[in-house]
Amino acid sequence: MKKLVLIFISVFWFYSSLKAQEFLDPVDWEVKVVLEKDEIYNILINAYIDDGWHLYSQVEADVDLGPLPTEFSFNDTPDTYQLIGDTQEPNVNPIWDPVFEANIVFFEDDPLFIQSIKVLNTDNLIIRVEIFYSVCDDEKCLPPETKMFEFNLDKGTSKTTTTDISVDDINKTKALTVDIKGKEKYLSEEEKSEKGYLSIFLLGFLGGLIALLTPCVFPMIPLTVSFFTKSAKNRRSGLGNAILYAFFIFIIYLLLSLPFHLLDSVDPEILNNISTNVFLNVIFFIIFIVFAFSFFGYYEITLPSSWSSKMDNKAASIGGGVGIFFMALTLAIVSFSCTGPILGSLLGSSLTSDSGAMQLSFGMGGFGLALALPFGLFALFPNWLSSMPKSGGWLNTVKVVLGFIELGLAFKFLSNADLVEHWGILKREVFIAIWAICSLGMALYLFGFIRFPHDGPKTKKPVGNIIVGIVSITFFLYLIPGLTNTKYANLKLLSGFPPPLFYSLYDTGTSAPLGLTAYKDFEEGVAAAKSSGKPIMLDFTGWACVNCRKMEEQVWSREDIFKIINEEYILISLYVDDRKELPEEDKFNYLKPSGCVKKIKTIGDKWATFQTVNFKNNSQPFYVLLDENFNLLNKPTAYTPNSDEYFNWLKEGIKNFKKPKS
Repeated sequence: MKKLVLIFISVFWFYSSLKAQEFLDPVDWEVKVVLEKDEIYNILINAYIDDGWHLYSQVEADVDLGPLPTEFSFNDTPDTYQLIGDTQEPNVNPIWDPVFEANIVFFEDDPLFIQSIKVLNTDNLIIRVEIFYSVCDDEKCLPPETKMFEFNLDKGTSKTTTTDISVDDINKTKALTVDIKGKEKYLSEEEKSEKGYLSIFLLGFLGGLIALLTPCVFPMIPLTVSFFTKSAKNRRSGLGNAILYAFFIFIIYLLLSLPFHLLDSVDPEILNNISTNVFLNVIFFIIFIVFAFSFFGYYEITLPSSWSSKMDNKAASIGGGVGIFFMALTLAIVSFSCTGPILGSLLGSSLTSDSGAMQLSFGMGGFGLALALPFGLFALFPNWLSSMPKSGGWLNTVKVVLGFIELGLAFKFLSNADLVEHWGILKREVFIAIWAICSLGMALYLFGFIRFPHDGPKTKKPVGNIIVGIVSITFFLYLIPGLTNTKYANLKLLSGFPPPLFYSLYDTGTSAPLGLTAYKDFEEGVAAAKSSGKPIMLDFTGWACVNCRKMEEQVWSREDIFKIINEEYILISLYVDDRKELPEEDKFNYLKPSGCVKKIKTIGDKWATFQTVNFKNNSQPFYVLLDENFNLLNKPTAYTPNSDEYFNWLKEGIKNFKKPKS
């Protein structure tokens, strides 16, 4: 349990201090096996640690919440080889660690670990070493990692995975690395960017407020607060219990994002792979359709009743703080039919964003906080309960409206799959037409022309219905120009949600944004730059990248910005989520500096790895300005909604390109 707590803490320290678009791997490992005498061998494990980072001892620190100890595991068996004693480590005195505020044994520079073994059978003996470790610097800790090494004692060869690396693989690995000049000047600064965190938190908070207005949650507020205030021995005790209950609601929803942090620590591109995975996007599409019709009242979706019964029984039997936690967990389970679709929307939008796991945590935190606040506030001010609106048919109206929203969002996931696989079944105009139908349907429902199973008798429509209905009609009218082949088809307010403008039923004459000429292969683009004498604008983008579409349709579409990209740069757009397979002769196993292997099978695999290797960055959009000799012209930039700032960045690149070369 303690290890889980430490992992949770280290993950959150890491993500709260590390900028979204970068990743770190500050330890390189080297494993050798050398003969000492007769059948006695030593396994030498070298750790090469970057300056400023700490690797921790195998001995667990004597503090309540200390660092994760380093662990070495071996595949020793009675008939192959046996370990002799424990793994030896450098003899280092404890040193004050500012992260854990305690004296801790940790290693810097290049510590050597030695494990002695007695070999019983050398015939094709494979020795496997698994290293589990975590590292910290003076400000943050990285999530724990596991590295695996193999050594064939009979043949005297070692490798880090079971995947064979050929000479061709090594050559292609080298070819993927470009000699980018000017990194020291433009890529050395570590920016602490929390761009998007506040917005995703507010989006989650808004989602939580909407969830409060659903029939699953709203009636629970006065019931729960009254229970705590009336069942407690005194007002102070009841107030404390209600606030603790609210706190646990917040924590439960925050913890739901923890698995995605652990996924994100495995590979810097894994969240991008999840968000653009065709199978997962189709599954999300189906789930959202199912949720939408549940909101319409055709059936009810709930988690197994046995789950909530067990949680309820535990809450009643245990009591105290633990019992209150199970009460909060019970609320999360029984309200799932209303909160699940809203959380699903938050999950889907976060995983397609930069730094998905951390943004998901902020979103979940905002959602949990919005759900928890009423329970705490009404406990503090119980007189407010009398001013709350009574439950009634308006709660069902909220559910139906959410159903129309879920229906529209479902097609966003189908659109992601369609774009990545180039199916061509959900072109931009088809997508917009579906959203227009959903918007019109919502308005007709709110005005009373459409009814669903759980609707009560017809009554005079509330003012709220009329207002939201007018908003729906306005949105419907806004969408109509998007169905045309005119300059008004660029619906800037929705940039990033519909497919790009060039993914159209109409013949746009290009497969690049806004009719620009864009090379989709780096080598071809570089050749064009050399022949034209123009600088390169490298655009790392994605078919399912929302912020990429926003940049193209809101920023690039500005006349002066479009002109400078079109006339003064060679645009190279590399799609990191393109699932189109490479020709067989172009597929290879990429050997990472850490010794791990990544299979390069698709166009997206190639360009995502290219971006990560050369620019230590794995977010999109990401823009780099280069000359034909790969000199950086200025500092690369990412999502920049400020058009003036982006224009000045482009002009700076041109200015530096035209400077006399020293």
